Amino acid sequence: MEDGYQNRTAFIKGAKDIAKEVKRQASKKVNRSVDRVTDEYSKRSYSRFEEDDDYPNDTSATGGGGGAPQDGGGYYRNGDSHAGGGGGGGGGGDDDDGGHSDSTEGHDEDDEIYEGEYQGIPRDGGAGGKEGLAGGPSSVKGAGGAQGFRDADGAAAAAEAERRKDQEELAQQYETILQECGHGKFQWSLYFVLGLALMADGVEIFVVGFVLPSAEKDMCLSEPNKSMLGLIVYLGMMVGAFLWGGLADRIGRRQSLLISLSINSVFSFFSSFVQGYSTFLFCRLLSGVGIGGSIPIVFSYYSEFLAQEKRGEHLSWLCMFWMIGGIYASAMAWAIIPHYGWSFQMGSAYQFHSWRVFVLVCAFPSVAAIIALSAMPESPRFYLENGKHDEGWMILKQVHDTNMRAKGFPERVFSVTTIKTVKPMDELVDTGTDTPVWQRYKLKIMSLARQVKNNFLACFNPEYKRTTFMLMAVWFTMSFSYYGLTVWFPDMIKYIQKQEYESKTKTFSKERVEHVTFNFTLENQVHRQGHYFNDKFLNLKMKSMVFEDSVFEECYFEDITSTNTFFRNCTFIASLFYNTDLFKYRFVNSKLVNSTFLHNKEGCMLDFSDDNNAYMIYFVSFLGTLAVLPGNIVSALLMDKIGRLRMLAGSSVISCVSCFFLMFGSNESGMIALLCLFGGISIASWNALDVLTVELYPSDKRTTAFGFLNALCKLAAVLGISIFQSFVGITKAVPILFAAGALAAGSFLATKLPETRGQVLQ
Repeated sequence: MEDGYQNRTAFIKGAKDIAKEVKRQASKKVNRSVDRVTDEYSKRSYSRFEEDDDYPNDTSATGGGGGAPQDGGGYYRNGDSHAGGGGGGGGGGDDDDGGHSDSTEGHDEDDEIYEGEYQGIPRDGGAGGKEGLAGGPSSVKGAGGAQGFRDADGAAAAAEAERRKDQEELAQQYETILQECGHGKFQWSLYFVLGLALMADGVEIFVVGFVLPSAEKDMCLSEPNKSMLGLIVYLGMMVGAFLWGGLADRIGRRQSLLISLSINSVFSFFSSFVQGYSTFLFCRLLSGVGIGGSIPIVFSYYSEFLAQEKRGEHLSWLCMFWMIGGIYASAMAWAIIPHYGWSFQMGSAYQFHSWRVFVLVCAFPSVAAIIALSAMPESPRFYLENGKHDEGWMILKQVHDTNMRAKGFPERVFSVTTIKTVKPMDELVDTGTDTPVWQRYKLKIMSLARQVKNNFLACFNPEYKRTTFMLMAVWFTMSFSYYGLTVWFPDMIKYIQKQEYESKTKTFSKERVEHVTFNFTLENQVHRQGHYFNDKFLNLKMKSMVFEDSVFEECYFEDITSTNTFFRNCTFIASLFYNTDLFKYRFVNSKLVNSTFLHNKEGCMLDFSDDNNAYMIYFVSFLGTLAVLPGNIVSALLMDKIGRLRMLAGSSVISCVSCFFLMFGSNESGMIALLCLFGGISIASWNALDVLTVELYPSDKRTTAFGFLNALCKLAAVLGISIFQSFVGITKAVPILFAAGALAAGSFLATKLPETRGQVLQ
């Protein structure tokens, strides 16, 4: 009787164990299915979880005491090992049944279902959602905590390795897709749209230089103020290149470019109306910040629509729009600024001269680029790099269909159905709806800034460190020499003109003039020890006039406009000044006896007598910009044939040699010819450097790295301009040696960079 009862009890107990095992396995399968769906959503690989949770070799049955810890340290918990661990702390497979019975005895059905159930992915402490199954809370605080940090570092490294693998696969597939899409109407449409943005950058470089001769008179600028106005655009572009380049890798190429061009347009418009020097300076600074993002974003944006065999050539063709921007600025300055009839004023407080019209017109390319860019899509490569498959696929389909229809094959179907995507390392913070609006924006901005910072620092990781430092050196040396010389050339031409002008100065000594009316222009004269009695100076212009040790007695000055005119050690007796701009600073160590000033002119008047000089400046800039056309054409045709490095190093060496010809420039014509020669040769190296920079960095770091290098370029430009200008009129040798040495160093370092011709875009 007792034997039958025991057999029945054993049978029931065995049945319960079998039922529990079935439930456990079913629960495990359900949890695996849920986890697979979750991993699909989060773009994680499921393979590493299966390795830890599978039992092909039944390690818990054969591994002795090592079975439980090995399974417990995985991403998913092993129900058998937990039971064994609970029964004996290290029991093997022989005690499995007893362990299960002991651990579940006395529990009801609701309690039993949780044994061996999925506990979630372990976090920093290595434990899941339930404590005590792998050592209890003490395991989190003790050795499990340190192990958790190591596991987290290992998981991060594994995720990064997996992400790089995904990027490599995407790069190969993306190149194949671009081959299928072809090169046609879509790329050419984008070419002209992005060309307008690059044209706006070229215009911005020339604006301040063209308006400075007029603006310095209009706003009474001192020499330090003029220097700051000339450099402020470069400083703004330096900040803008770094800022927008970093943001374009996080929020998108198109969106960043639209924002940057909008800032440029708005503040260019404001700068044409503001009257004060400080506000004008501020507007030009922010205008430069806006346009600073143009170059790094435009080249990166366009490259992601170009197949391998077309990339070098068409990026070089795109560079031509920078030249077109310079030609546009020169032509508009030539046509607008000298026409003083295009101005108006409201009293003496508000003046709108023709140079302000020119500033307004220079904003047109930026506005046109904004309008055209609004109709273009985001880069599909950016979407795919950030896990947005559907958005990237739709744009690539648009590219394919647009090109096929334009080529007369509308029946061709886009055959790609699935594209590899990359899960982003960081995502913007979701703060929920209960958080205040200002705090939400603050957290998002801080998160975005942190991501941009991390992306920038990634450019100095061991994988890219050498490339980044080499490119920094090449960008710096080329910018230092190019911008330094291109500003030094016009200054040298002005210096030569000044010397020729001063050589024609007429000198008069000890003359006595009485009862004479002067109503004609007095220019480039020096009068010493003269005596003027009862003379009238009416409605005339004085340009470069100097009176020394002279006496003016009972003289009358009315409606006088003067430029570079001074009275040194002169005496004025009973003289009257009415409506003149002969301010006190023009009287150096002079005496005014019973003399009166009535209704002096307010502000600084424009120099109307500099027409020829202004035309010369615009003409020289026009020729210098147009001279780069042959270099652009040659670089575009040969970029994909001889390679980026040969183009960069070869052009730099030839530019270095051409610097020494500058020693022979002794007149205006010679200097202009040498300026055109240097510009035409050096443009090929700039085109090669732009293409090389785009291709050396992966898509998630491309605009960040390009923006940083372009910011460094503007810093080198500021240094080059400041240093080279200081030697104008002193010596030619030092600027030439500086430029030649920098170009030689840049060409040598360029040969150490990797060649990217024939490679897929990373």
